[in-house]
Amino acid sequence: MHRYLVGVDGGGTSCRAAVADTTGRILGRGKSGASNIMTAPDIAIQNITKAAQAAFIDAGLAPELITEACTYLGLAGNNVENTVSYVLPRLPFYESVIESDGLIALQGALGDGDGSIAILGTGTIYIARIGTDVRYIGGWGYYLGDLGSGGRLGQMALQETLLAYDGIAQHTPMTHALMGEFSNDPRKMIAFSQSAIPGDFGRYAPRVFEFAAQGDTAALALLSQSVGSIDLALDRVAEISNGGRLCLLGGLSALYAPYLAERHQQRLVQPAEDALYGAISLAKDTFLKHAENTA
Repeated sequence: MHRYLVGVDGGGTSCRAAVADTTGRILGRGKSGASNIMTAPDIAIQNITKAAQAAFIDAGLAPELITEACTYLGLAGNNVENTVSYVLPRLPFYESVIESDGLIALQGALGDGDGSIAILGTGTIYIARIGTDVRYIGGWGYYLGDLGSGGRLGQMALQETLLAYDGIAQHTPMTHALMGEFSNDPRKMIAFSQSAIPGDFGRYAPRVFEFAAQGDTAALALLSQSVGSIDLALDRVAEISNGGRLCLLGGLSALYAPYLAERHQQRLVQPAEDALYGAISLAKDTFLKHAENTA
């Protein structure tokens, strides 16, 4: 087995990597940009490489050593088979495994125990585990899924802003503020949307929470719609996992938590570790077992 393990947590907004020795002790961490392999695979490959190199540098190691690492990658967009087959041979590592970014988050948050997680970030996905049975709900991507996600919520906020501009919906402080970010010119907003990826839309999601806290009617309506989708998904997850503990993860988790239905808030627990720790744990398990089986 090679000397280094790398864990990668790649989402629609950022990519994080950690390098560890073969005992699983993390030596360094690094970060780069968006790495959703479904929406922008070539950009994802570049940012995965940059994050891994930064982790090696943080550990005091030469960045070129990533070519000698066995790497476990939890990536957004991994549920499209042709995307994985495109990305895998183009990665710079000695050996790589691509799984869901949700799986590494589950491992980090719950260890080997039962329970469920909801990842509420640029995208959304829900995962429940009972024993060795792992079930996924959602995670179908921005175009057909990700209800309640930052990407969807940000896009809805801009959509509502244009409706207000046209006089179809009422202007509120939120729509005025978002219109102002595009110099009050809808053409600039449309130009932005033509090349925007989910992470670009997701940058506007925190603004919805900000204005909702001030009582903005448009923001509250959008948030109610998004929270409704999340609550329904969590109901299904609770059925699968027989209730039990629930971890909220992702960049919007803390913002969403107070708005969730009481039945879900009662099950909330803090995650034991983060997704990068989970990726390293799974890397150790995967590659050490492989080495033992081929010895």
